[in-house]
Amino acid sequence: MKATLRHGLTLLLTMAMLAVSVSAHAERQVLDRVVAIVDDDVILQTELDARVNTIVGRLSAQGTGLPPRQLLEERVLEQLISESLQLQMADQMGMRISDNELNETLANIARSNGLSLEQFEEQLAEEGVTYQQAREQIRNEMLSGRVQQRRVGNRVRITDREVENYLQAQAGRGPDAEEYRLAYIFIQVDDPGNEDSVEQARAKAENLRQQIIDGRDFREVAVAESDAGNALEGGDMGWRTESQLPSLVAPVVPNMEVGVPSEVLENNSGFHLVTVMDKRGGEQQTVIQQHRVRHILIRPSQAVTETQAENRIRDIYQQLQDGANFAALARELSDDPVSGSDGGNLGWVSPGQMVPAFEQAMMDAQVGEIYGPVRSQFGWHILQVEERRQQDVTAENRESQARQAIYQRKFETELQNWLREIRDEAFVEFKGEYADLNPSSEENDAS
Repeated sequence: MKATLRHGLTLLLTMAMLAVSVSAHAERQVLDRVVAIVDDDVILQTELDARVNTIVGRLSAQGTGLPPRQLLEERVLEQLISESLQLQMADQMGMRISDNELNETLANIARSNGLSLEQFEEQLAEEGVTYQQAREQIRNEMLSGRVQQRRVGNRVRITDREVENYLQAQAGRGPDAEEYRLAYIFIQVDDPGNEDSVEQARAKAENLRQQIIDGRDFREVAVAESDAGNALEGGDMGWRTESQLPSLVAPVVPNMEVGVPSEVLENNSGFHLVTVMDKRGGEQQTVIQQHRVRHILIRPSQAVTETQAENRIRDIYQQLQDGANFAALARELSDDPVSGSDGGNLGWVSPGQMVPAFEQAMMDAQVGEIYGPVRSQFGWHILQVEERRQQDVTAENRESQARQAIYQRKFETELQNWLREIRDEAFVEFKGEYADLNPSSEENDAS
């Protein structure tokens, strides 16, 4: 009898533990349920919640009003979908971010904010973000940036005539006396060929402008309504000099008052609002520091993986440390055919002529030092600054700045078009409470 009783108690205890285990597992399943299928990837509820909480924390710290939670979740979910598509492309292209490169990037971010890595980690913790989460987010942003550069950068073409027109327009304005902190709202036209669709977008933009004039915070409207890629940052475009203003807003921004929205602006992609959040004075830099620099580039490709490229550049670095001739190795091994044929020489380089990662390395390197390896969007570099000098700004430098400004304007437009294209072409299916976001069955049948 006692044995039977003990057996019964054991069975009940086992069943109770199993029930608790099943309940806990079910709870984890609910927490980690799939909210969207994106081609060959999925987005989980935990990912969505973490991103929403991060954005809420940042916007609250800025004093930016928040849209309803459901609307914010839908907008963040679209952001995660866009990121997923780009990361899948990066994987298909064989793109990788090594730990060494990621560590260097994090160190640069900390240094640019005047922090040590330990202080940077503490600041992240105060914002509710772990160092590991920050690493992965930055890794993903770096991969997305490389995909964008490869897929969108080759769409941008700049003619000599465009540069001449730009320089002529700048000549009459004198030096850039001010910088502008801008925020931006973009309302996309769903069907540019449909007049009703265009008018609906125009009416929405006009209505939002009036709400802002009536006191609604511009950044809150951007978070809730803007179709721009920086919507969840409150539309913040950062500080821009007059020469760096997007062509659409360049004619109006210098005459705008701080905090007052522009008139609704229109171009082929849709309707736009911009506001000047702040202004600051500046003086024209007439003397700049130039660097005479040479480099060796190893570029990842379909035939050369990221790891192979990194190993190759590190081997070259070791050869140089052992006394190998820089020019000879550049001619033999560099994947930059123009500079490689000249021993890696890039000539005198002015600020703004190189991509940020290369320019930062160029600034950090001592004269004569073999510096690197450094990863930029073009590949792995070893560089050597042979000489520095102070130089008046020349016509050649002004032309380079003009090309860079024109490129950035065109790139931003093409990027928005490309992001829309890849979203339209992707298979996306929403799950659970977000299933209402799926196209109607009639639309699916029609397609």
